[in-house]
Amino acid sequence: MSSLEEPLGFDKLPSISTIDRIQRFTAGSCRPRGEDMSMGNCWIEGRSCSISNSCDEDYKEHTGEAFPWRRHVRDMSEGEAFNRRASSLSKNRMKFGNVCDSRYLPDHQYSSKCDDRGIRGITNKFLKGIPKFVKIVEVGPRDGLQNEKNIVPTSVKVELIRRLVSSGLHVVEATSFVSPKWVPQLADAKDVMKAVCDVEDTKLPVLTPNLKGFEAAVAAGAKEVAVFASASESFSKSNINCSIEESLVRYRAICHAAKELSVPVRGYVSCAVGCPVEGEIPPSKVAYVAKELYKMGCFEISLADTIGVGTPGTVVPMLEAVMAVVPAEKLAVHFHDTYGQSLPNILVSLQMGISIVDSSVAGLGGCPYAKGASGNVATEDVVYMLNGLGVKTNVDLGKLRLAGDFISEHLGRQSGSKTAVALSRVTADAFKI
Repeated sequence: MSSLEEPLGFDKLPSISTIDRIQRFTAGSCRPRGEDMSMGNCWIEGRSCSISNSCDEDYKEHTGEAFPWRRHVRDMSEGEAFNRRASSLSKNRMKFGNVCDSRYLPDHQYSSKCDDRGIRGITNKFLKGIPKFVKIVEVGPRDGLQNEKNIVPTSVKVELIRRLVSSGLHVVEATSFVSPKWVPQLADAKDVMKAVCDVEDTKLPVLTPNLKGFEAAVAAGAKEVAVFASASESFSKSNINCSIEESLVRYRAICHAAKELSVPVRGYVSCAVGCPVEGEIPPSKVAYVAKELYKMGCFEISLADTIGVGTPGTVVPMLEAVMAVVPAEKLAVHFHDTYGQSLPNILVSLQMGISIVDSSVAGLGGCPYAKGASGNVATEDVVYMLNGLGVKTNVDLGKLRLAGDFISEHLGRQSGSKTAVALSRVTADAFKI
């Protein structure tokens, strides 16, 4: 990973502190002088220090480019300084000794009274439960492109899939075997599967809404399929023209046929938080549909906030309800970013034990049957956040960004990934220097 693609970890962010906390330290500890409390002066907190009381080396390390915003300082009052400091949790990747709560003094001398209990306690509180590895299910070629007004050529779809695979993504949802009448953007499903049949070491699942679609998918070479039920009765009828119970009957038939052919089936639960017609969906309804999909043989259940209205406050009770009937390791989350809540929702899901995340390169997507639903959370943004948390994904962010740039350029618009846009600007600025 290049320096441009590496996220700022917790140890490189300015931290929030309170007057009460500072008053707990004695005069001999690293207590700042009154004139040093403003952001106009350099300060460091939550660093990893050596055993000695001299922090000169750490000071030199942290006053370089690790804090690029230090060039843009300004004087402010003591109260403003405390109110504006952002939260920080030190990851302490390089050293695991004592953590110093220290402040920079004008003469560059430190008196370090190290006590790591506070920082570690906060770290454990917020990072406890987050998995060491997260499997990313890339849904851009299917869920992303199905909502495009203009039909994307088959050759472009195939190239996108190959680029995504080359970035390290091991699960890429390739297409959907639905009626061309309803989703003309994916009418070339058979041709796409034929073109990517030589791709190795990557799963390329396809969406199958009924038994006919399943049979067509298998005939085209699909080795994994997905079915989708809704937790909303209204959305189920508008999306697949049948009730929830009728859809479950369909999917039991697919799971039965798939089992005979040893074809894994993944299940989706759409409208897991809200519905464009019914509004808020009770967690118990989501749990019921997820349980039924799991019972019929789906190896993994993806809980989809189809219209992107969820917040951590509504996602948590939904996950609690579902996790009571389906093991957490069998669950995935699938968030749309309509209200910019995808990353917070993913983070809280990770904290609850979820280790599978659906996302779409360049933030492609939406739903043709869910008015107002914007694109999926961008895969680039998810990978950037996970890198910052120290969570492995085996995805090369640089190659992933190029894949997003490729499809965005073809669609004639800027990438929907904030990370991709930011990295592009940084790269462009670097070339100007």
